[in-house]
This record gives sequence, C-alpha cells and structure tokens, in this order.
Amino acid sequence: MKNYIVLDLEWNQSAGGKEDTIENFPFEIIEIGAVKLNESLEEVGEFRRLIKPKVYKELHEKILEVTHMDEKLLMEEGMDFVTAFEEFAEWWGEGAVFCTWGSMDLTELQRNLTYYGLTNPFKKPLLYYDVQKLYSLLHGDGKDRQSLDIAVFESGMMEERPFHRALDDAHYTGRIMQSMEFEKVKEYWSTDYYRLPESPEEEVYLVFPEYSKYISRPFPTKLDAIADKTVTDLLCCKCNRMLRKKIRWFSVNQKFYTALGCCPVHGNVKGKIRMRRSEDGQVYVVKTMKLVREDEIGEIYEKKEEARKKRVEKTKVRKQNKKKGALPLS
Repeated sequence: MKNYIVLDLEWNQSAGGKEDTIENFPFEIIEIGAVKLNESLEEVGEFRRLIKPKVYKELHEKILEVTHMDEKLLMEEGMDFVTAFEEFAEWWGEGAVFCTWGSMDLTELQRNLTYYGLTNPFKKPLLYYDVQKLYSLLHGDGKDRQSLDIAVFESGMMEERPFHRALDDAHYTGRIMQSMEFEKVKEYWSTDYYRLPESPEEEVYLVFPEYSKYISRPFPTKLDAIADKTVTDLLCCKCNRMLRKKIRWFSVNQKFYTALGCCPVHGNVKGKIRMRRSEDGQVYVVKTMKLVREDEIGEIYEKKEEARKKRVEKTKVRKQNKKKGALPLS
C-alpha cells in the first residue's frame, strides 16, 4: 500500500555566522513533523519530534523570530537526533512516497544522517514530490515558487494553526495536496541531488510530458564534464532519437550551456545543461531536453550571439594585457 509522507523540518544554524559553521553541515535539525496520507490523500497519521541541538546549541535569532520556538523547552524536552530519526523511519513504514514544500528538506535530512553516521535508508535516486512545484504547475507558470502561507491563503484553507512549525507546515502541505488536481501533475517527480550517481550505469534519465532530464555522475572539473559525450548528446525528449544539431553547445556564463537540435518527427528541441557542485566539490550535470516553438528559437540565437561577443571581448582584453606585459621597461 502506498503512503504519502508529507515532511517538514525546522533547523538551526550557527549563531556565529559562516566562520563557526561546520563544513557540509550548515543546518542542524531541531524538529521533525510529518503527516501520512493514504492513496486517496486522506490524512491517516501524524508524527512530531523535538530534537535537542548538539552542534549549534544557541538558536539563531532568525530561527527564533520565524518559529517562535521556546529555546528552554527545546533543550529540556528535545530528544537526540538519532533516536528521533529511528522513530520516524519506523513510523513511515512501507510504500512511503515523500512529499515536501520546496527542495531542501530531504537534502538537509540526509546531511544530518551523514553527520551522525547513520545509514541512509532512502532509495537512490531519491524521487519525491515537491508540492510547491506541483502547485506552481497547476496555479502558476511552473517556474515561480509561492510560499506555503500564501498558497494556503489562496486555496482558502487557513486554520488556527500557525506556520513555520514542522507538524503544522506538513499538515498545510498535505491539505494543499488534497485540494489540488493531483492526477494532472503526479508524473512530475523531483529528484534529490544529495547522493549522486557513482558510475555511468547509475546515471539518471527521467521522462516527463514536456521534457526529459539527465543527471550525471560527478566529474573533477567543468571541462571534464563538458568533454563527456553522454553529457553533450542531444536526444529528443519524446522519442530519445539522436538529434541533428542546429546550434552547438554554447555558454554565456560557464554555468549554463544551451544547444538546439531538430527531431524529424517532433521538431525543435532545446538542450540545457546546468553545472552544479557536489558535496565534495566536484562537478555534476543536470541536462534537460525540451520541445520549443518556432517563436522561441530566436531567443536562443540571440543568446548565442551574446556569448560570441563576450568571447571576442575576452580575447581582445587578453591580447591587450599580453601586449602590455611584453613592453620593455623604460
């Protein structure tokens, strides 16, 4: 039986700023809240645990301001993270499909698992529903992200419960799932990037109604990534056919690369590569392939021209600097 586990976390951070932040552990979880929905999206259970912080023991002023958490109560009644998570894992049971508002909760949960040396129980790749994204697909343009409180207000389901506490936010997120036309967007899984593919065989390929997504294994550098053929292949998001390139991969800022291909059956397909950093500082790629209309192609050519002009200007500056450096001293 499938259960939707709607999860929300509250976490603390270093009150002393970045200087006192532990590497790869920016947020320490201080509260776990979740509701369980059955296959009919009916709420059938809830879970809440307070967690006593061990690393960032002083609550950051922003955390106090947003959550209105009682710091004394947290220190007195909070349990240790290991026990709280073990109880949470036992509670969610079999057939769990995780749902969150936004993309951070599952990443930070896994960071906390790593810090405390716990076994990661989640499937790899970890697919979940980002309800914030689904809400945008149904009620917006699919790109802009609405805050939970505004979405709740827009949906007319405000209750006496406050926001910015884990169980309350999980409850509201579950209510939004119940109210939305979930069947229309249930194909739009999100992927957590905390644990990446470790080999070409583990690399992720996902197909959605309007686009496809590829997630690579990590590479030492951007150059290594962009030199990999699988990374730069242009494939149709509908039929997976290798495409004829109309515009080869180019970049304006070295973070995003764009290309344009043509499928003889489905037409023009835009490729977009995002370069991202893994936890250990390597580079991995998230590539999307999406059908584009004729009136969208001009924008791609404009970006290519912008990239060309930047490249010419950099070459010009480099030659000028080299020339200045070669001048004899008087």
